Order: sequence, then C-alpha cells, then structure tokens
Amino acid sequence: MPFQPDLAPVNGSLALSAMVALLPLLAVFICLGVLKWKAHWACLTGLAVALVLAVAAFGMPVGIAIASATEGAAFGIFPITWIVLTAIFLFELTVASGHHDDLMSTFNGISPDTRVLGVLLAFCFCAVLEALAGFGAPVAIVGVMLVAIGFPPMKAAVTVLVGNTFAVPFGAIATPIITGGRLTNIDYGEIGATVAAQTSALVWVVPLLLLFIMDGWRGLREVWPFALVVGVSYAAITWLSANFISVELTNMIAGLGSMAIGVVMLRIWRPGGSAGEEVETTPVSASRVAWALYPYLLIILVFGVTQLMAPVKQWLSGTDLVFGWPGLWRGEQNMVLTSDGDPSASATFTFGWLSSPGTLLLITAVVIGLTYRLPVRTIARVFATQVFKLRWTFLTIASVLALAYVMNLSGQTLTIGHWIAGAGAVFAFLAPILGWIGTAVTGSGTSATALFASLQQTAAEGIGVDPKLLVAANTVGGAVGKMLSPQTLAIAATAVAGKESDMLRKALPWSVALLIALCLLVGLQSTPVLGWMVP
Repeated sequence: MPFQPDLAPVNGSLALSAMVALLPLLAVFICLGVLKWKAHWACLTGLAVALVLAVAAFGMPVGIAIASATEGAAFGIFPITWIVLTAIFLFELTVASGHHDDLMSTFNGISPDTRVLGVLLAFCFCAVLEALAGFGAPVAIVGVMLVAIGFPPMKAAVTVLVGNTFAVPFGAIATPIITGGRLTNIDYGEIGATVAAQTSALVWVVPLLLLFIMDGWRGLREVWPFALVVGVSYAAITWLSANFISVELTNMIAGLGSMAIGVVMLRIWRPGGSAGEEVETTPVSASRVAWALYPYLLIILVFGVTQLMAPVKQWLSGTDLVFGWPGLWRGEQNMVLTSDGDPSASATFTFGWLSSPGTLLLITAVVIGLTYRLPVRTIARVFATQVFKLRWTFLTIASVLALAYVMNLSGQTLTIGHWIAGAGAVFAFLAPILGWIGTAVTGSGTSATALFASLQQTAAEGIGVDPKLLVAANTVGGAVGKMLSPQTLAIAATAVAGKESDMLRKALPWSVALLIALCLLVGLQSTPVLGWMVP
C-alpha cells in the first residue's frame, strides 16, 4: 500500500509529534553551533535522526525512507550544487584570464573605501547575481570578491550572508514567488507585490547593518548617508518594479538601480573620518572595463533570453527528463501520498540537463573562456579544480536535501507546520517562522515555498486574513532563514575558506533580529494598523 503520512503519529498528539519532528533540525544546529562539527557531518547526523524517526515514529517503510533520502541527495547535487559549481567555475575563469582584476579595479575606482565597496558588492551586486542564478551562487561569488578587496574571510562571509537576505524572494527570476502562485492559484504578480510591500519596509536597513558588521559604530557614524540612500533607493525600486514593471526582473532592476544611485551620490559626497580600510586604485581603460563587465552582461543576456522569452524557455523545458524515482514508484503506482491522500509530486524527479541554470552557466562560462582566448586545457583545469574544492560542499548539500526530503515525505515538516498554524489569529505574527525553518533546512527559498505555501493559504482563510499576505510572508521569512542554512554556510565557507560553525554563530543574531522585525510587520499588516500596505 502507498505510504500516507499521519500528522499526529505520536500518541495522537500534534504537539508531541511536532516536538519529535523537530529533533533532526535540533541535531543539525547543535552539531554545527555547539559541537562545531563540519557541516557535512552535522547534516549527515541530522539525516540519520530523520531516517530513524521517519520509520520508528512516523511509520514510513524503510525502503521508501531510504529512497526519499537518495532522491533528495540527487536533487542536492543536480541542480543545486551543479549551479554553484558552474557559477564559481565561470567566476574563476575571469580570474584566470586576468579580467577580474580589471573588474576589481573598476569597483575600486568608484571609491577607495572598502565599506562603500562592501555595500555595493554585498547588497547591490549580490541582488543582480541572485536574480540570475540563486541557490547560493551569489554568496560564493561575492564572498570571493570581498576577500579580494581585503576583507578577512569571516567578515566577508557574514557581510554577504546578511547583504543577500532580501534578494532571495525575487531570486532566480522570482522562482519562489512564481512557485507560490502555482501552488495556491493566487496570481503570482499579487504575491510579488505583497512580497515587495514586506521587503521594502525592511530592506533599507540592511546596508546600515552591513556598515556595523564591517566597521562597527565607526562605520555607521561615517558612512550612514551613503548606506541610507542605497537602501532607500533599493526599497523604492523594488516596490515600483514588483508593482508596475516586472516581478521576475525586480532584483536586477533594484540592484542595478540602487548601485547607479550610489555611484552618483559618491560624485557629490565622500565618507567622513578615516575612510576605513582603503584600497589602492589603478586607472582602467574603457575597453578593459568593457571586457571585465562582459561576463556579467553575457549572463544577463543569456538568462534574459532563456527565462523571459516563452518559446525559448518552453523548448528548453521540453528537453527535461521526468521520471518516477526508484523506490518511490512501484510500476505505474506512486507509493507516496500527501497527508490529504493525493499522490506526492515530490516522488517524481525532473532532470533538467539542458534547462538547468547550471548548464546555461556552464555553456556561458565556456564561451567566455574561449572569447578570453584561454586554452581549452586551462578551461578544463579550472573546472576540475573547482570540482575538487567543492567535494565537501557536494556532500553537505546532498545530505541536507536528503534530510529535507525524508522530513517532507514522511510528514515531519508538515507536522511542525500544522502545529505552529494552530496558534489561531496569532498565527499571522508567526507565519514567517515557517518559511524561516523551511529555508534554514533546505537552503532554498523555493523549497520553503513549496513546503508551506498551501498551508499558509489554508491557515489564512481559517483566521480571516488575506491569503496572499501569509504566502508572501512565508517566502520572505524563508529569505531571512537562508543565511543559517547548512547548504548556504557550506557554500560561503568554500568561497572564503572559513568554518561553517563560526559563520552560523555570527549570522544567527542577525537572522533572528530580522525575523522578529518581519513577524511584527506581517502581524500588523494583518490588522487595520498596517493593512493598507497589502496590495
């Protein structure tokens, strides 16, 4: 018989079942934050706990539990780690060609103050990259860039983790928002506008937080006008784009727009005080600047064509290989059901060998390497080097997605969600926590939306709140939780050669503070006090 999860399998108690279901997550965070284990060992430990609970407490057959883990691991490797690998490969080709130095000189020419550059890179440029690829690639690329301009590895990691926060909901051409619309049958444009109403109210403060992370109170005191202008302009452009231009291109428009406004401001204003740590500036000719920007312009062109031109996007999707995952299907029968008794879509695996952003990045990277006149042998060597460097990241991401799939298909994640949703009208204040937990576990804002969007819609209807408010809150809450995900921490650690456990401890207070602010905002948006903010 197909397996159907029970939401309250432990003595028929939803609360007790939720406490049990939280144990895998607690195991991961204790191993990372308290015991200071490597991320892959922490995630493998969490996976082991989830497998035991899936079988012993939630009644999942052993074979199905193991098959769930293998499918999650496969998804973690492709497309997620594949995207990260190819994004870093592309970046390292620009380094091998020497043109990355020209890009850094271009940024250094904007301002010799590393605090200013930190805001432009970790906040504005990260949003542009998040618009294109997502899945941790912007954290890896910008983290390396920050180290290149003189940031200590740990400070670079925390700066980019916090700076990338509110770009996540509109990441990968707004995939989390579009996914929420498909699952709830709410127009994704309305969800995107609501997400913008939430992120715009909070995102303006992020550049100020980055100044504090980079240089403490001195940084805030000396550079706050620049950070405030960049943050407010980003917030305003985000709202305008999501409401009147394009939900899909919101990150790109806001990132480039706020960067341009920041550069213009630096023509008439300079940071006071000692200007922090300064970087040396070297004049770069216009042609060298163009060659340095060429990879990123090409990426924008490639993703613009493949994601926004419907015929091209449909053709690429038509090459996907879709099949039932072995062990989760028996012949033509799906052996995993949802809690409502419907066949689980998660038992079907999609291998987008050509449509994956990772494959598009790989093709783009090879084209860039050839046009930079790098020998084929050098291109191959750079790729092989990155595969070796990312070997532990592959294992970490594979294990955390295996953990997520076991928890999802066995019903552990839904049990946690239903328990939290039982708070009644107060749930509006707690709704972002579900997304926060979902992304902290999976590392993907899209996955967190897929987990809880329908639950948020049902809970909103039950307490008399506009469903799109809570669906949006789930997506934004997921963005705040991304900096704590073992997957994201592993990517950051690989990029800057740091320790995941140290990064977790440094990022946790910022994530919790932003989550509290978001919960208060969403709760008030569900009342007449701030209800006018909801489109």
